[in-house]
Amino acid sequence: MSIGDRLGEYFDVEEGGSDVRTETVAGLTTFLAMSYIVLVNPIILAEAITVEGYTQVEVQQMLAIATILSAFVATLVMAFYARRPFALAPGMGLNAFFAFTVVLGLGVPWQTALAAVFVEGLIFIAITAVGARKYVIELFPEPVKFSVGAGIGVFLLFIGLQEMQIVVADEATLVALGDVAGSPVAGLGVLGLAATFILWARGIKGAIVIGILGTTATGWLLTLAGVFERGVVTPETLVSPQYDVTPLAGAFLEGLRDVDPLTFTLVVFTFFFVDFFDTAGTLIGVSQFGGFLDEEGDLPEMEKPLMADAIGTTVGAMIGTSTVTTYIESSTGIEEGGRTGLTALVVAAFFALAFVAVPLIAAIPAYASYIALVVVGIIMLQGVLDVDWHDPAWAVSGGLTITVMPLTYSIANGLAAGIIAYPVIRTATGEPREVRLGQWLLAAALVGYFYVQTSGMLL
Repeated sequence: MSIGDRLGEYFDVEEGGSDVRTETVAGLTTFLAMSYIVLVNPIILAEAITVEGYTQVEVQQMLAIATILSAFVATLVMAFYARRPFALAPGMGLNAFFAFTVVLGLGVPWQTALAAVFVEGLIFIAITAVGARKYVIELFPEPVKFSVGAGIGVFLLFIGLQEMQIVVADEATLVALGDVAGSPVAGLGVLGLAATFILWARGIKGAIVIGILGTTATGWLLTLAGVFERGVVTPETLVSPQYDVTPLAGAFLEGLRDVDPLTFTLVVFTFFFVDFFDTAGTLIGVSQFGGFLDEEGDLPEMEKPLMADAIGTTVGAMIGTSTVTTYIESSTGIEEGGRTGLTALVVAAFFALAFVAVPLIAAIPAYASYIALVVVGIIMLQGVLDVDWHDPAWAVSGGLTITVMPLTYSIANGLAAGIIAYPVIRTATGEPREVRLGQWLLAAALVGYFYVQTSGMLL
């Protein structure tokens, strides 16, 4: 029996309606879609993390290794413990909050910020172990659960179109159509996107991988042929690895000394809430897309992927990076047919390869990898069919969940808006008994979360 057959048998691939080849392509697709984090996370965190005796570039190189290592460990736990096709890595948004709000804005030492992430991870492990995290997620109203997938789809679409410079910022309207005809990045992105859609529409397996790698190859060929200079449609420089991460590893211990209790509590609180709802939303949305949810909109054995997330966050803080979370890019692999933990194992294997191939990963331009997000974002819009738009409580709660996510650039905010709206509208329609006490308490807690987030208490 070959290794592939053994892995297929171990992960019950046939029972999951898949095969080893499909799971491998799915893992590669997910990895390529999220590979940008190896470059982007170090750039963001290095704005806040300085290490005496090392240049900013060397710190970025260390952070690249810490990013890969934390993603590898967390995704490996997801593969073997949770056995789900989800991948994890340090989360976007939370890394920006870590760097620009906590360290640069509040003046909290970066070691203390890492300590806050570490404490958040321990809290997650504790409440996941006793089942409290799963209990709270199961309190989410059904319209929220069944609209998360579509909300994430719009969110992915928005992120992808921005990174491809098709949608750009505008002072008057916030967003506008970019200079597609005059932008080489947008032009190549549109061509790559069109080719990927055609391959997908024709049912070609691996369409997203082919789209990403084909667009990357085209960008490099045009650069090597002298049509464009380096840095236009290809990365200007390729990051080299810095394997000595000892200045970062264990720094959280130093951060636990002499902390300001109030500020530290608020920072942990914010990390906790955002990560809690980001992860919950991602798991539910991606699971809905993959058909993993039961009739009540719950993911069976949800505590296992939640534990992978909690362990990833704790390990990530110990080696020097911000909160690790489940990636919405996992939906790209699910679209390619990934259904079991073997997909996650393949993603972890590619992160392991990335240890020695950082420059190769860095050669993939961001706009090429974001093609996957646009394609999958559109496919995920089918989730709107699961919402009962004739029921006011479903329409308002589901509609807010779907729209607030992209408009505030936050899965957590979209979930929170839908959860708050549901008991209010259900009561307004004369059905207060349809609302559980826990749902009211959850809505009240989220109102408090929005107050802390928007009142300036953190800055």
